[in-house]
Amino acid sequence: MHTKKIITSGTPLKQASRALILVHGRGGSAEDILTLAPLLAVGDFALLAPQATGNTWYPHSFLMPQEDNEPWLSSAIDILAATVQDVLDAGIPHSGIYLTGFSQGACLTLEFAARHAVRYGGIAAFTGGSSVIMCIVPIIQAILRRRRYSSAAAILICMCRLSAYMKRNLCIKI
Repeated sequence: MHTKKIITSGTPLKQASRALILVHGRGGSAEDILTLAPLLAVGDFALLAPQATGNTWYPHSFLMPQEDNEPWLSSAIDILAATVQDVLDAGIPHSGIYLTGFSQGACLTLEFAARHAVRYGGIAAFTGGSSVIMCIVPIIQAILRRRRYSSAAAILICMCRLSAYMKRNLCIKI
């Protein structure tokens, strides 16, 4: 089961008006996903990155029956719920909370958002599998700059080999 460990960066949570929760993928870490911050327009955001025990949120593919990933999946969902509650307790409303995840973290982010459906500020899921060329900085910046939503903005972007290109310019060439 997971233990709550949140790595923070950016504007201190109690001083921020918006928060971005970044969820790492299998084999990644909270520290790794926080390295994206300088590439995104999140200067005034509190950044929170939960760390999965053993660097994986659940043991099997999201395509497997849900019970095959229990109790790890439910424990991971609980960690995200506790992280969102920390943000809410700091005075930031759901509309000021943005969720993003990479790979297994993307699957977990979407599962969490589906189970805890409210009007978040935005949701972005980045995962492997595409063979297209995508440049995502303008998309992410547009999401993070929007202040009002009639519903949560959700963008699902599929990418392969993200880390190899991310440090250059956040444009993906597959």
